[in-house]
Amino acid sequence: MYPSVISVVPRDNYELDVAFNNGESGILDMKPYLDFGIFNRIKDGISFEKVSVAFDTIEWESGVDLDPEFVYEKCTKNSA
Repeated sequence: MYPSVISVVPRDNYELDVAFNNGESGILDMKPYLDFGIFNRIKDGISFEKVSVAFDTIEWESGVDLDPEFVYEKCTKNSA
């Protein structure tokens, strides 16, 4: 079982500040994924900024969401 996302804040350059319910936090770089399939919907900056926590993961207003395991595994964790 992976930790749940409890907060997400969009940053410049298609990065997200993500905090998890286990006390960890990190940065998720979305740039490598923006040219694939559904992720085209968040390629413009305005759409990208419309991100929120839904259930235990991240979703955008445009209908794009991420698997919580993906979010946790791909985050560059901040040092405690």
